Amino acid sequence: MKTVVVTGATGFIGQYLTKELLAKGIKVYGIGTDIRKLTTTGFGENFIPIVADFRVYKNLARYIDEEIDVFYHLAWQGGFTEALKDYSLQLDNARAACDALVSATEMKCKKFVYAGTVNEIEINQFMNNERFEPRNTCIYASAKVAADMICRTLAHNAGMEFCSALIPLPYGIGNASRQLINTVIKNCYTGQPSKLITGNNQYDIAHISDVSRALYCIGESGKTMKSYYIGHRELKTFREVVTQIRDAINPDAELRFGEYKDSLNMDYSYTDLDELYNDTGFQCEADFVKTIREQAEWLKSINY
Repeated sequence: MKTVVVTGATGFIGQYLTKELLAKGIKVYGIGTDIRKLTTTGFGENFIPIVADFRVYKNLARYIDEEIDVFYHLAWQGGFTEALKDYSLQLDNARAACDALVSATEMKCKKFVYAGTVNEIEINQFMNNERFEPRNTCIYASAKVAADMICRTLAHNAGMEFCSALIPLPYGIGNASRQLINTVIKNCYTGQPSKLITGNNQYDIAHISDVSRALYCIGESGKTMKSYYIGHRELKTFREVVTQIRDAINPDAELRFGEYKDSLNMDYSYTDLDELYNDTGFQCEADFVKTIREQAEWLKSINY
């Protein structure tokens, strides 16, 4: 792997992946919409910024005049916010992913790596169970599933390798979103109680350093047409994960489990937790306590 494309290069995952690739001497064409971020992030001379929004994703080959080894598609508008239930936006995201695949084909790209979500497991689970209660996240996850399948088919027809990554909730310095884990971290260092679900369901979060390294490994040696789960191989419950977070920051902080109804009990048997390790040797290595404490200190420093 010598030359790659990364869409969403200035996003949370995109920045870390780009730095991971550049550190290995790989040339990166980074695609984003913010010229300031693309040119001031300090990626270095082996990084070629391309300013482009979704409207031109089908024509990205016009901006890149060389063959690409791996095309990483990370760009996805809206984030983990109220946009999750905006079906129009999510359909636009799915279309952009397909347009990116078309451009990758024109670049004679060898492999396309699609950044999916762990919530796709939920959709596969629900499709096999008539007794489920849809939630807003299902709109987002359904768009991810649709884009995955269409891109997978287009890649197959073009003779291109295709892999997808099922990404659990990523945390780390640079992620100041309103996701639950950041809220729990803040409550712990401010001494506020956290109102939570009962939390006996399996749950996982992954440090951004592990996420970016996993994506590199998939691009380098992932096997075509596979969907890889890139979190931990042994899962804890939500209650155990949150308790670990509390204990790392402030053991006296109050965790009110059972304040809310458990809205999800994801069945991880719908994916293979060991497949990425078996195929590439990857497994999560980040020190949980250390990285959670780093996240807490960073959130405090930005007055989260």
